Amino acid sequence: MGKVVVVTSGKGGVGKTTSAAALGAALAQRNEKTVVVDFDVGLRNLDLVMGAERRVVYDLVNVIRGEAKLPQALIRDKRLETLYLLPASQTRDKDNLTPQGVERVIGALKKNFDWVICDSPAGIERGATLAMRYADVAVVVTNPEVSSVRDSDRIIGLIDAKTVKAERGETMDKHLLLTRYDPNRAERGDMLSVKDVLEILSIPLLGIVPESMDVLRASNLGTPVTLADSQSAPAQAYFQAARRLAGEDVPITIPGEKRGFLGKLLGWRAA
Repeated sequence: MGKVVVVTSGKGGVGKTTSAAALGAALAQRNEKTVVVDFDVGLRNLDLVMGAERRVVYDLVNVIRGEAKLPQALIRDKRLETLYLLPASQTRDKDNLTPQGVERVIGALKKNFDWVICDSPAGIERGATLAMRYADVAVVVTNPEVSSVRDSDRIIGLIDAKTVKAERGETMDKHLLLTRYDPNRAERGDMLSVKDVLEILSIPLLGIVPESMDVLRASNLGTPVTLADSQSAPAQAYFQAARRLAGEDVPITIPGEKRGFLGKLLGWRAA
């Protein structure tokens, strides 16, 4: 059975969809069969980031409503045979998502994939709660600024209350992915430091993705950054985050610093 990972955030514009695509591609590049599922019904941006917008015929809502079979809606990436996309609907609203339908689709995907990456819409509405409901692991994407961190704290509370694991009295593993980090701005006090964010959210750190034009260029090309330029700093950060997500012990280094983050901040642990 595969592992279900929800990539979520409280605030929009933090790089959640970009991160879902990059993590999915990074896991697929490890030769692990991976599907990325877009839960942002009504907007649908994941297909653009993955360069599959012209290949969408059926979507998640079609499958839930019985209008298409799951294999008909899945789109295999042309660059990686181990990477697939299940797109969201652009013409329906989120009321078309039902707990029973989502559970059925996620259950089917778990039987056929090593990783099921659920790209959640921002916020706390229906699409977001259903994206996290059947997850095994949560990746909370946050920018190092106060409003983003505050909203992420709210999302962590929802994960601990509104998921199947929570209802069973179990604790879901939650990991922090810090995006758009600029060490110069952090040093000037223009954004929160890594230590500040960790102290507020108190969840293990999965990775730090530096601010970089490489991410924007990759998105505009319709290619996950790990495929667009595997040697770029953001791509390397996502590769390392994927390794940690898979259970490897990979030291974390703050962008702009030479020594390992774990050696600097004793007491905090990486994911």
